[in-house]
Amino acid sequence: MSLLRAIATVGGFTLLSRVTGFLRDILVAGILGAGTVSDAFFVAFRFPNLFRRLFAEGAFQAAFVPLFAGLLETEGRAEARRFAQRAFSVLFVALLVFTVAIELAMPLVMIVIAPGFDAVPGKMELATELTRIAFPYLLFISLVSLQSGVLNSLGRFAAAAAAPILLNLTLIGALLGLTPWVETPGHALAWGVFAAGVIQFAWLAWHCRRAGMPITPIRPALTARVRTLGKRILPVVLGGSLYQINLLIGTILASLLADGAVSWLYYADRVTQLPLGVVGVAVSTALLPLLSRQLKAGNWEAAAHNQNRALEVALLLTLPAAAALMVMPGPVIGTLFERGAFTPADTAATAAALAAFASGLPSYVLVKVLAPAFFAREDTVTPVRVAAAALAANVILNVILMQIWGHVGIALAASLSNWGNALALGWILHRRGQLVLDARLKTRLPRTILATVLMTAALAAGAWVLATPLAAGDPWRPLALAGLVMGGMVIYGLAAQIAGAASLGEISAMARRRQG
Repeated sequence: MSLLRAIATVGGFTLLSRVTGFLRDILVAGILGAGTVSDAFFVAFRFPNLFRRLFAEGAFQAAFVPLFAGLLETEGRAEARRFAQRAFSVLFVALLVFTVAIELAMPLVMIVIAPGFDAVPGKMELATELTRIAFPYLLFISLVSLQSGVLNSLGRFAAAAAAPILLNLTLIGALLGLTPWVETPGHALAWGVFAAGVIQFAWLAWHCRRAGMPITPIRPALTARVRTLGKRILPVVLGGSLYQINLLIGTILASLLADGAVSWLYYADRVTQLPLGVVGVAVSTALLPLLSRQLKAGNWEAAAHNQNRALEVALLLTLPAAAALMVMPGPVIGTLFERGAFTPADTAATAAALAAFASGLPSYVLVKVLAPAFFAREDTVTPVRVAAAALAANVILNVILMQIWGHVGIALAASLSNWGNALALGWILHRRGQLVLDARLKTRLPRTILATVLMTAALAAGAWVLATPLAAGDPWRPLALAGLVMGGMVIYGLAAQIAGAASLGEISAMARRRQG
């Protein structure tokens, strides 16, 4: 499968996942709003979900895939499967012990991750209870990440990319079906998170069997390869997942601010996750196994070509998305969430956070594209050092900026620290001679920026013209926003084609070509 086709496959299913995720969040916003129960659930969900994003969306795979893909390339499917089974068994035992330990220590853990909840009577207790229900999701979703790595290395991207859709559908079903039978809607959602982990695990187990690579548990054994995997997991988690760690730090600090601040940041992040997931995660997921196998085979030229094309595609799609979210965050948040318990004040607070998150969107995607260049070369030390410096910068910026802009300062700190992470990774790769921008990328990047500027100007003008139908309470608001978005996409597409930032013929040829 070509790089672009792999990106399109992962991106397409991720887009569907984000759409069902928005339907889920619209439903949650309408029923829970932004208050005590929603804050408690979002902390309960974010804690195990942090590990889902660390593992299922890149970090675990960054350690596992180069080893598994290398075995496929050099020793064949049988040896690769034995390694995957050994890794599965050891991972299961380690995660089971970790899950039990966290469940027992949950009241203390909650004091660390949401210290401000004690200021509202009953909020800390509710968050602790919901997190205990939801946390076993970590066990299942981490095993899902291993199954995803196996399928992606085999060139089968669809099943793993579709798994998050099952999470969203399960949460929607739980909210609608369980709420009348449990104490709060937050309890229904927490049980839905638990069930979603089991369902996703069963889904990918079936697809691994269909692919001729069933991953069945065997007696755990710390073989040399499993020990190598273990040594790489922790640094890769930190090195490839600064964005998620920043979000956790932001949640901790937001719990010290106004009631609802955790929810405002959550909803803003959910909107940012659409382009980040569709572009960043898709490119990273498709690029890592391809680079791993090409570098293992000594095909340096093809690896360099694919690295440049990944950067080209990522920036072509991310720059306009970031600009659009920054120029019209209010209409986006208001149209998606402002109904039921979600008030106009919640819209204004969430929109401000969205604009701050969006300013860092290109950097989040660049990290997803650049990190595989280290991981494919089995270098986990450099990204962790860079991430540690960026993490320290994030904490400092959080403490400073939240004093000035509250929850918006937390979002802005995450963006600024991640820009530092992305630029440092790019500079190190370039200095090593492992990232050399080719003539095509150097020519097209300025043209992409020009097309983005033209689209942004058009969107700003359109938002001014459509100010009345985009206002709160107007029944034409969803249609006005949809028209504005579609118009921006058309203008950007035409501008990119005319300026030479993209060519439909070349995109079609890349999609047909088989790489590696």
